[in-house]
Amino acid sequence: MANPADILIIGGGPAGLSAAASIVRQAHSIVIFDSGKYRNEASNYMHTLPTWDHRHPKEFRDAAKKDFERYGTVTLENAQVKSIKQTDEGLFEATVEDGRTWTGRKVILATGVEDVFPDIPGYADCWVSGIFHCLYCHGWEETGVATSGVLAIGDIGSVPHALHIARQALRISKEVTIYTNGNEQLAKDLRSALEKSPAPMKVDSRAIAKLVKALNRSEVTLHFEDGTEHTEGFLAHKPEAKLRGGLHEQLGLELTPQSTIKVNPPFSQTSVKGVFAAGDACTPMQTLTNALSTGTAAGAGAPLQLQAEIWNQNPLF
Repeated sequence: MANPADILIIGGGPAGLSAAASIVRQAHSIVIFDSGKYRNEASNYMHTLPTWDHRHPKEFRDAAKKDFERYGTVTLENAQVKSIKQTDEGLFEATVEDGRTWTGRKVILATGVEDVFPDIPGYADCWVSGIFHCLYCHGWEETGVATSGVLAIGDIGSVPHALHIARQALRISKEVTIYTNGNEQLAKDLRSALEKSPAPMKVDSRAIAKLVKALNRSEVTLHFEDGTEHTEGFLAHKPEAKLRGGLHEQLGLELTPQSTIKVNPPFSQTSVKGVFAAGDACTPMQTLTNALSTGTAAGAGAPLQLQAEIWNQNPLF
């Protein structure tokens, strides 16, 4: 068996790159596996990150990888890890799609999550171009539109969550309609809440037959099952998300009630010693800046644990 890498990082998005940016400063060998699949791959711009506002996500990834060149300790593999296991020697063995295998002393899972779209025809076609899941990440460019809509289904199919998103939409549009897609009880509860605390919001309980991306800006046309239709300046909706891939299952990692990987602060170690997690996979606060933060934490923890083991000493955690 070839000499193992010190740390295997599975995931080439912001979390994995942030972890590597810490590790290189301690002169450890790293292999980063980048599948080329990113949650924000449909987006042309990234926001909320100082100095990178309104720039393409690929620019950020390319620049981060470029920074690693001067260290000489990072190997980049454009490949998807299909299986991973812990060997009898306590190492971690990762195998990619074409059968090649790497071993490492520590692992950082930065595999992220993938969005699960609701079963509404046309939803996927409107994703990012007209449906925004985060009004900090997207939406400001539509400031001043007359109306917008909130899809109060799935994760935001409750009064507190629907109003939470609608209040944000009001910073961008002059009026917001909350669509409950046939849920009459939710519509009733929302109307009751708005009677007590009025706002430029209204509620529409009609069942949605399909969504069509309009030609103008971020507009989306909602076609209802009753044969009517209405166009909004944009729609806001956060779909459900699930962990990407099954590596967490192969390693037997404990999950949280929110179905993210359970990690222990401050260094994001999972329930399996030697395995750390970073990014959307280990937190319900799935934002770019939090991915960077958790990446830094895991990128500090994995080397610290390894360094103690090299000298047969106990780490701080």
